[in-house]
Amino acid sequence: MATKKVIAICKAGGQFVTKKDGSLAYANGDANGDAYAIDIDHNTSMTDFMSELAEKFEFSWEAMTLKYFLPGNKKTLITISKDKDFKRMISFSADAPNVEVFVLPKEANARNVSNMPASRSSGTTASEAVVPEVSGGDVVLGGDDDDDMITDDFGMDLVIIPDESSSLPCNFVLTDEKQHLKAAQQWENTITGVDQRFNSFIEFRDALHKYSIAHGFTYKYKKNDSHRVSVKCKAVGCPWRITASRLSTTQLICIKKMNPRHTCERAVVKAGYRATKGWIGSIIKEKLKAFPDYKPKDIAGDIKREYGIELNYSQAWRAKEIAREQLQGSYKEAYSQLPFFCEKIKETNPGSVATFTTKEDSSFHRLFISFYASISGFTRGCRPLLFLESAVLNSKYQGVMLVATAPDAEDGVFPVAFAVVDAESEENWVWFLENLKLALADPRRITFVADFQNGLKNALPLVFGEEHYHAYCLRHLAEKLNMDLKAQFSHEARRFMLNDFYAAAYAARPEGYYQSLENIKNISPDAYAWVIESKPHHWANALFEGERYNHMNSTFGLDFYSWVSETHELPITQMIDEMRAKLMQSIYTRQVQSREWVTTLTPSNEEKLQKEVELAKSLQVQQSHNSLYEVHGESINVVDIDQCDCDCKQWRLTGLPCSHAVAVVNCIIEKSPFDYCSRYFTVESHRLTYAESINPVPNGMLMMTTTAVEEPPVEGVVVSVTPPPTRRTPGRPKSKLVEPIDMIKRQLQCSKCKGLGHNKKTCKAVSEV
Repeated sequence: MATKKVIAICKAGGQFVTKKDGSLAYANGDANGDAYAIDIDHNTSMTDFMSELAEKFEFSWEAMTLKYFLPGNKKTLITISKDKDFKRMISFSADAPNVEVFVLPKEANARNVSNMPASRSSGTTASEAVVPEVSGGDVVLGGDDDDDMITDDFGMDLVIIPDESSSLPCNFVLTDEKQHLKAAQQWENTITGVDQRFNSFIEFRDALHKYSIAHGFTYKYKKNDSHRVSVKCKAVGCPWRITASRLSTTQLICIKKMNPRHTCERAVVKAGYRATKGWIGSIIKEKLKAFPDYKPKDIAGDIKREYGIELNYSQAWRAKEIAREQLQGSYKEAYSQLPFFCEKIKETNPGSVATFTTKEDSSFHRLFISFYASISGFTRGCRPLLFLESAVLNSKYQGVMLVATAPDAEDGVFPVAFAVVDAESEENWVWFLENLKLALADPRRITFVADFQNGLKNALPLVFGEEHYHAYCLRHLAEKLNMDLKAQFSHEARRFMLNDFYAAAYAARPEGYYQSLENIKNISPDAYAWVIESKPHHWANALFEGERYNHMNSTFGLDFYSWVSETHELPITQMIDEMRAKLMQSIYTRQVQSREWVTTLTPSNEEKLQKEVELAKSLQVQQSHNSLYEVHGESINVVDIDQCDCDCKQWRLTGLPCSHAVAVVNCIIEKSPFDYCSRYFTVESHRLTYAESINPVPNGMLMMTTTAVEEPPVEGVVVSVTPPPTRRTPGRPKSKLVEPIDMIKRQLQCSKCKGLGHNKKTCKAVSEV
């Protein structure tokens, strides 16, 4: 089997120079250097490769050193010293079009590295200039296993310790704590000596901070005020000193005295010395922007490796929070922007509702948002069906998001309104529902699928009255039943009861519902009493008077909750705007998607109806009386075509005619099954749902604060909003919503007696003699 060829572009006659960003560039000599291309693969030996290079460049191959860069890393040269290194280079470069190999005479190695600018090489040794910086493992000095070692230009042995969790082969770190780490070398000359000038004391302190890190020592202030800064090395007896003060008749700061000599043993800076969380945050923010899941332990490791500063976990975590705030904006300022932000939502999206309340001390209390596109889409195209759910926010100031979502014609999630409140309570649900009712102004009788706890049981009838319907979320109800019976019954008994409970809920006809209840009663009269007291007319299909289209759980909008989990750590205005952007994109995507549909019903409903049409072909229809028809198949069903009802109840439950109804319709001249489908499943309704678009709120508007708006406050709007008093508690927050428990598990069956609820080891059946 042939192996992939790699083109090795071999260069000689030049030298390396260091750029400002710390990367290395290969500069050709006066004769423009030489270049030579060789195709190599895993069958190529290092001996053959070097022999060809020796012939081409006229070097003695024993006097040559080969080096190359890892893909994507121009700061570190890797040395090829044996065949194993050569094979690694081929593997690392397998996905690249080529690999550059630099041919250097061994005696010139030290000279080539020392050609780096003084700002980079001062105070460093040659070995420090070639320490690889690949993530994934560790390399330590010493070691005596030749198979796992590489040798740098200066004879220093580096032992490779692979890291199986990394996608890269290994990480190289010198364990000599006295070395100057490459990331800090650029700061070695931030302090040059007496007469050096700075624009401010802040600039001087920052330069001093970087200088101490680059040179690996700690310091303390003897004097630090608006006139003079005097600093000494923290090590006892060390003579290093520096003093800076304001230059007479100017605003400039000048170094007046400096003793640059150290007698202390400088080493890795311990536990966050001078590494304020703000300073570390400013260093890591770019990496955090590229990798939002940048972990505190990785931050601490990178800071130690690159700057020689040791951080504990909490220091790294706080630095990450600061960096996040530097990238995303201040949480505190975001709350102060709320009045302005709400006004801009209503200005850029006319007809939208954006309102908030504060507590007596002006701290944030509640925020309600419903965009006009959502309001219009629900009232014009969606079924009168809303799912109410809550999601905990693991943001800096915590809180809970209350959400109202609706299903579109394809049963896709259509967010209608959401709110951020301090806690899930009856009071907050009432406030949310009152704003929702005002926003929708929908005359239809709405069915709400929602939990029966956390205040919703009382809040819904209080706001919407008894003319609307409250369908209890079956998942929440089943979880409560399981917990309430846990202490009284075995797992197996509860499993049977929950099976029967679900069967009772989904039963379309009363006889199926009552049979399931009787099964529960046979297991336990107490469980039967619990089910009866749970108000089955709120959750059983056979008894429920509203229309919920067979949607039994309030967790319909799980896709929307994934949006929440992606944005909940942002400041509040940015979180809302990110969700607005996601909703805007979702609406646009579905607008474009529906333009291609040419059927009467949406694709999934068209498919469902066609299945019923196929089943109807085998049925026989007899007219009974006026609009009543008798349909014969495996059973006999009565269809009332005028009332759009069949005694199988599937038509009423789903909104699409069942096979019995389709068989009757086929017997009626000039009628089609499409005429008896709910209008909410048509392509037209789907397009009406997504007819309106959400407009962006310009980014510049979010950066302005209310204090910058010199206008009289709008009546009813509190201009000053401060963060809520509640902050996130210590400990790692949950990263995602808890999934519903799996309460229906496979039966445990004994292989000996075939009984349920035990295995053969615990079987008590009497063995046959």
